[in-house]
Amino acid sequence: MARVSRAFLIRIAAWIVAALVGLLYGAAGTIGHAYFWGAVPVGLLLAMVSVAAIVLAVRVLTHDRWAALATGLGAMLATLVLSGEGPGGSVVVEASTLGLVWTAWVPLVTVLVVAWPTRVVRRPAVESAN
Repeated sequence: MARVSRAFLIRIAAWIVAALVGLLYGAAGTIGHAYFWGAVPVGLLLAMVSVAAIVLAVRVLTHDRWAALATGLGAMLATLVLSGEGPGGSVVVEASTLGLVWTAWVPLVTVLVVAWPTRVVRRPAVESAN
């Protein structure tokens, strides 16, 4: 059996933690997205900002597209599971404009953050001392 490096195991653990964080944010956003304050969909706005922020933060802080993808997939999984009809017939995400925006936002922001190009830092050329 091939020996697995410690760095690889740490990276796998980071992906699992990232997915769990995504699950948490996705569940919170799915449950809270329907909150209104007057005519303003405050819950949807907070849910959209929080999921975008956590996926972006994971990408920027870890420099790892796969960790950001794991975070987004965790949020998508939570949204998918909580969007279904419950055993008593209750629904958390209605088939309304609000529900459709939330359901489409999570994969869209995940794709944008994961596919965004990595910033390349160019260093000035070193001149030789002649």
